[in-house]
Amino acid sequence: MKDIKEGEILAKVSTPNDLKGLSMEDLISLCGDLRQYIIDVLSENPGHLASSLGTIELTVALHYLFDVPNDTLVWDVGHQAYAHKVLTGRKQAFQKIRQLNGLSGFPRRDESEYDSFGTGHASTSISASLAMAIADSIKNEQHYHIAVIGDGSMTGGMVFEALNQAGTSSANLLIILNDNGISIDKRVGALSQYFTKITTSATYNHIKNKIWNALGGNTDAFNKHKTFIKRVLFVIKTLFSGKSNFFEALNIRYFGPIDGNDLPTLIKTINDLKKINGPKILHIITKKGKGMPIAEDNPTTYHAPGLFDAKTGVIQHKSHKETEPLKFNEVFGKTVVELAKENEKIVAITPAMLTGSSLNEMNKMFPKRTFDVAIAEEHAVTLSAGFASRGLIPLCCIYSSFLQRGFDQIIHDIALQKLHVVLCLDRAGLVGEDGATHHGVFDLSYLNLIPNIVICAPMNEVEMRDMLYTATKINQPIAIRYPRGKGFVVDWQTKMKQIEIGKAETIQEGEKVAVLSLGTIGNNVLKAVEKINSDDKTIGVYNFRFLKPIDEKLLDDILTKYETIITIEDGVIRGGFGWTVVSYANKKNYKNKIINMGIPDEFIEQGKVSELQEICHIDVESIKNKILEEQSK
Repeated sequence: MKDIKEGEILAKVSTPNDLKGLSMEDLISLCGDLRQYIIDVLSENPGHLASSLGTIELTVALHYLFDVPNDTLVWDVGHQAYAHKVLTGRKQAFQKIRQLNGLSGFPRRDESEYDSFGTGHASTSISASLAMAIADSIKNEQHYHIAVIGDGSMTGGMVFEALNQAGTSSANLLIILNDNGISIDKRVGALSQYFTKITTSATYNHIKNKIWNALGGNTDAFNKHKTFIKRVLFVIKTLFSGKSNFFEALNIRYFGPIDGNDLPTLIKTINDLKKINGPKILHIITKKGKGMPIAEDNPTTYHAPGLFDAKTGVIQHKSHKETEPLKFNEVFGKTVVELAKENEKIVAITPAMLTGSSLNEMNKMFPKRTFDVAIAEEHAVTLSAGFASRGLIPLCCIYSSFLQRGFDQIIHDIALQKLHVVLCLDRAGLVGEDGATHHGVFDLSYLNLIPNIVICAPMNEVEMRDMLYTATKINQPIAIRYPRGKGFVVDWQTKMKQIEIGKAETIQEGEKVAVLSLGTIGNNVLKAVEKINSDDKTIGVYNFRFLKPIDEKLLDDILTKYETIITIEDGVIRGGFGWTVVSYANKKNYKNKIINMGIPDEFIEQGKVSELQEICHIDVESIKNKILEEQSK
């Protein structure tokens, strides 16, 4: 990657302290420099583009007005924190963001003192910032605490729990609601409609500002009578809106909405809010993709566009050849439509990942049977359970790392009641550049703990289709995990067939060493065996397909026949597939040598999937070497 040039003002800025002496004219110029720098870097090194472009002015305003890290700043999810990284001593390192050994794509405490709290999943910022503010009061310290949260993240249940407590505290907390009208997909739900009503209530906001200024703003006289003034404003707001303001009903002062891409207005407003004690929320309206017209017009496409031309914004799409496999999620989306056409009981549920889960076509063809519930994974799981209780067949489509949030609901609402819910875990295994917060490596282990649930993982997309078909035919909870990225089979659209639950597949019989795999990592096994010797039939190769129930009959045959067993999975070893094989062997008093290969007991950072597989020793070469090592003994 070529060295990216910085703009004139940005070249002078290395830390937030460098902003303090800049004029308003220079600060505005800095916003332009930042915007272009991020565009230039991400055009060659893909990352989250549109979100960060929309928060340039906000980032500059916050670092100009506050003393981070003494004051704390928490970015919800963190998609929008790229400008923050550039301004906080990571300008040069930013050019390798999301690469192996480079900057994380999300805020991380161990990366910089300016990252007050690590994020990557939505709806956590208010809880964390509230705790920091309360901690100040316990320690008799006084700092400002800012949580920046998008309108999409505001739909998460954790937010309401945090707001409920914040309204009963005197915490010095400033919540900035960054409202760009869209999260990744178009925002959904009643709360998004509420934001729209607040945004368009120009009459109220005009009168509120008039009264605020007429009563003296933040003067001593104003503060003396602020309780009365708050009640007056609340009554006026109720009259104009026809209902109580949601935030002020929770005793959280609400301000706005204001233009979040207007730097002078932002600075003046936030500076005024610094003088007001207690929890408060500033509602700003920003443009996702701001400063890049094509991204402004297509914010979903440019959320994370991949490679693109920095001047025109045109995405450098790789032409799909008919001889190339589709992505797993694309095959999944098409298969769901096929199944839904044949079975009117099938419904699809996803938490704000309609596009990511490839349920667009399902939504287009069966809008009344497709449900995007916004960023609410717990609700998505229990909603699915409710559908199942009334005889529908819900396909609950959630990224593996996000389903972690629904763990209790899987236990209590699905498994305990033995409800027929199909959990479709997209992005299972190592996902690449999004790193530790997004790898789907824990699902096999945490699902394995739960009774009454079938757990399976296909080796390829044909097997995934068969598993989906099978899942609609059995009357019990089932989880199907599949990876991010391209599949392995070009002609995937075969007639679907039902698979026997718990039945593994023998790919090749052997003699001394048997290799057992679960899921798509089995393709690495096939390549490794091929590299050893395409004619060598001494290596046993088995595709287990089901973790639960595991094929005990075949396990008995393998443990009786082979001296050494190697298990391979793209999930954490503890509690996963290999652990299950060892547990069974111990229970039956087998004495074989069993080697578990998978994700070690540590968090794996960002990088290409191929690089991360090498680190975890589950790449083709590592598997090949381990087989040869055991064969030679």
